[in-house]
Amino acid sequence: MMKEHNILGYRWKLLLIVTIATVSGFFSVVNAQEDPPRPIVVTVNGSQHLSFGAFSHGASGGTVIIYPDESRSYTLDILLLNLGYTYSAALFDIRANRGTVISILNGPDVTLTGSGGGTLLLHIGTSLPSSPFVTTVQWPTVTQVKIGGTLTVSGNPLANPPGNYTGSYSVTFIQE
Repeated sequence: MMKEHNILGYRWKLLLIVTIATVSGFFSVVNAQEDPPRPIVVTVNGSQHLSFGAFSHGASGGTVIIYPDESRSYTLDILLLNLGYTYSAALFDIRANRGTVISILNGPDVTLTGSGGGTLLLHIGTSLPSSPFVTTVQWPTVTQVKIGGTLTVSGNPLANPPGNYTGSYSVTFIQE
């Protein structure tokens, strides 16, 4: 008789533990992202702008391409020069909640104007990380995004003489 009583007591204790665990599970809170989600904060990193470095072009022109991984290439009648002028992708600092999906929308092509005359056409390129991407760090840690571009040089060197070419382009970061 004593053994049956111990087995019944054990079953009741087990049933009580399972019931408590089940009931406490109903009251636990699970969040995938902070409620409400923070809007993303995008800052142009002033230490690194989109820059194509030094190059020369012949009569037929061509393109200079900056990739988001910081490499550079060319097409057609372009000669890349290493004269101490740096080339780089544009750098943006993004602050967002971990798990935020962000897409990048590039603006239209832009005409750049030269300090000594002439114009070049700028096309904004791909990004690193590739769009769309998911942020993996906690707020306010920065996710850095690099964006490249393609510079189209048409005409001969007299039409587009050496110098600094400037202009503005737009890039939109969309929080999804």
